[in-house]
Amino acid sequence: MKLDFAQALKFDLSGGLTIFRRELAAYFNSPIAYIFIIVFLVLTAGLYMTPFFLQGQADMRGFFGNLPLFLIFFIPAISMRLWAEDKRSGTFELLMTLPLRAADVMLGKYFAALAFYLIALAGTLPIPIMLGLLGNPDGGALFGGYLAALLLGALYLAVGIFVSGLVRDQITAFILGMIACFFLYLVGLDPVAATVDGWIGGLGSFFQGAFGLIGHYESMQRGVVLLADLAYFLTLSTVFLLLNVYWLEGRKHG
Repeated sequence: MKLDFAQALKFDLSGGLTIFRRELAAYFNSPIAYIFIIVFLVLTAGLYMTPFFLQGQADMRGFFGNLPLFLIFFIPAISMRLWAEDKRSGTFELLMTLPLRAADVMLGKYFAALAFYLIALAGTLPIPIMLGLLGNPDGGALFGGYLAALLLGALYLAVGIFVSGLVRDQITAFILGMIACFFLYLVGLDPVAATVDGWIGGLGSFFQGAFGLIGHYESMQRGVVLLADLAYFLTLSTVFLLLNVYWLEGRKHG
């Protein structure tokens, strides 16, 4: 089977929007979505606010610093149902027979999950407003932090939707998605890269440079937005989305 990668992620707006609305509504038709948002806000904002008044610093470094680890658990919980639920309920075959390209269906689902994540993230916006009232926070660092949070969530979701397509069970999709996201986080850590380099010379540094996300994330979190950091998140997200399209095309025409 040949896949035209140039056309694979071209979005059919009308067809994709139909899938987008269906998927986004599905999140809010269940009380789990509201529980997810509440737990996300309580844990991320709560842990950030606990030492806030002791530190006396008008910044969100503590909040954004914890996010890569928190999202390893939260994002797979969003993405685990994207394909696994359709396969379990028998609607997967119906979706594949719609007069839409597999890429349109996949992108509709992906952007709905991304929109849900952004709604949860938007619940933290009172924090920078509070910082502006209490002190003089660095606007560049706040912008960079939220941009990093957006791109990190987009990457984890791209990994999650790809993993969800490979399995039928949502719990399995959640666990595998969590492991894959944790791998991207872990290989970016300097002690891990140094340890692996000690076993096989250069291997840890190779994985850190090719796949490790923490260096790119922390750079943006400080307000330094480099083209290389944007390219890392956008390229890796696109790779996982293309892999998902390739898998869907195989199921559709296989």
